[in-house]
Amino acid sequence: MKKKDIKIPNEDTLSGPTGMLHPEKPLAEDDRELSLRPKNLKEFMGQAQIKENLSVFITAARERDESLDHLFLIGPPGLGKTTLAQVVANELGAEFKVTSAPALDKPKDLAGILTTVTEKAVFFIDEIHRLKPAIEEMLYIAMEDYELDWIIGQGPSARTIRIPIQPFTLVGATTKAGNVSSPLISRFGITCRFSFYEAADMEAIVRRSAGILNTKVDNDAASLLARSARGTPRVVNRLLRRMRDFAQIKGAPSITLPVVEDGLRRLEIDALGLEKHDREILRIIIERYNGGPVGAETLAISIGESVDTLEDYYEPYLIQAGLIQRTPRGRVVTAMAYEHLKLEPRNGRAEGLLF
Repeated sequence: MKKKDIKIPNEDTLSGPTGMLHPEKPLAEDDRELSLRPKNLKEFMGQAQIKENLSVFITAARERDESLDHLFLIGPPGLGKTTLAQVVANELGAEFKVTSAPALDKPKDLAGILTTVTEKAVFFIDEIHRLKPAIEEMLYIAMEDYELDWIIGQGPSARTIRIPIQPFTLVGATTKAGNVSSPLISRFGITCRFSFYEAADMEAIVRRSAGILNTKVDNDAASLLARSARGTPRVVNRLLRRMRDFAQIKGAPSITLPVVEDGLRRLEIDALGLEKHDREILRIIIERYNGGPVGAETLAISIGESVDTLEDYYEPYLIQAGLIQRTPRGRVVTAMAYEHLKLEPRNGRAEGLLF
């Protein structure tokens, strides 16, 4: 068959993720958020073990003049998975293409991207656990053999051909590693699990972001901001911008401790970084369900949120902070939650919670 008979979709024909593939076009986040993102591993704060290992793998790949092995990033939202993917591309000096699994609607969407990637390019797929089975199966061969299976013709005359593509690095990010199929996970050579950031790393992020925003922040104010941001860089950067607003309206020359204390009070954020909705979750478990256990679906209905939002956004930090526990029977608050909310356990519940 002549080459002209084989029609392979390209980026120009895609209807779904095309707008996300061009680095010169802005992503969904605003320019200010993008400006705060680190550009290389040296600027990337926290996650020391991940950075140390990645530095070795990236250096080795560059010395061998090979593409980096496929990279799987796991962790709650806002911890820097997308940023790290961009950093990896920068460190490799490679092209960076980005999309999300829901944007890949048909196999031709994935084929259009992979047939146009340059050698050693970094291709980032966010929410990779939401890939459709047909697209995921096409990705298997692309990841292992750097080829695509493509069907030409229709009916009895249909046949499959293998189309070679350039060696590339797939970076997949997910907040739900358990929802990613085993065959896909096994094809990633490097796995990185993100954890919530330590207070010292959060303070370093505050100071770096403040410098980029040309904003002065006092030491004690930076410390309080770091403690109140749920161990999440995205949250601390958002809070920093809000504190800058409060300081500007008050005419303060810098972000001071009183400015942060007043700002957090206005935003209804407490010293542990809990927002109004977080405290509402704890109160509902305590007051309506006597401290638990209560199932995820029941709790989600009680707070007016979806189960996914509860499990992906609210629960990870509440569990990390030691305020709730997941048990086979459901969610249970801990004695620390009673203490934080200044509530007295009923029916001797405190003794049981302590153990």
